[in-house]
Amino acid sequence: MRTRIPALAVAAVATLIAPASLPASAHPQESETPLKAVQNSGSSADRAQEGSVSAAALLTKAATCEQVSQGKFRTDEGAGADIPVCGKRGAVFWKADMDIDCDGRPTKACNRLTDPLFQDATAFQESNGRQLSAEHLPYVVVPGPSSRWNYAKHGITGGSVVAVIHQDKVLYAVVGDTGPTELIGEASYAAAKSLGINPDPRTGGTASGVTYIVFDGPRASPIESHQAAVTRGDALAQQFLREN
Repeated sequence: MRTRIPALAVAAVATLIAPASLPASAHPQESETPLKAVQNSGSSADRAQEGSVSAAALLTKAATCEQVSQGKFRTDEGAGADIPVCGKRGAVFWKADMDIDCDGRPTKACNRLTDPLFQDATAFQESNGRQLSAEHLPYVVVPGPSSRWNYAKHGITGGSVVAVIHQDKVLYAVVGDTGPTELIGEASYAAAKSLGINPDPRTGGTASGVTYIVFDGPRASPIESHQAAVTRGDALAQQFLREN
């Protein structure tokens, strides 16, 4: 988890503290293969669809908001609090920006030198006890529990599946980390990259246009399997469309 500050400020800090390049010894070796498209080949920006449910169908179901949060959230420190968490049968959802979370197990792209806000732990862990890898696993950050909103009271926990929609692209991710109680709109490096969003933790992300639909049904298991998230997410998305 992290306390986010505006990207320009982060970039300024990074310029002061980051060397021109990261020594090879600072990169723990990763055994994972790079994130691959589940249904489509090609670059990350080409992965327009995961599963059988279109972005348009999901956005139509999330077009109206019945607010379930007691208050509204900010997208960044200093921004207005104007983002509600909405609810329908089977899911909660919100429409926000995307800031980049690079926390968890250190990797080549996510470490204390590439990200001045880096933390080496996530709120939820892999099935073997290791911290999640933001570089390799698409995950979403939810606000920490508060009187404003408590994700656990809606059946959400680590491994809950999230349909993340940007433009015409649908990505199935998992809930993997928690953040500041007043902020919303953050996902892992891998999630941003898969959606064609700049994943750089200092200068990346997008200021708007991202919809997060968090399903309260069965979780992806194991949490670190993106294939499990896609399989579970597609079934939950179909159910969400049928029930609403």
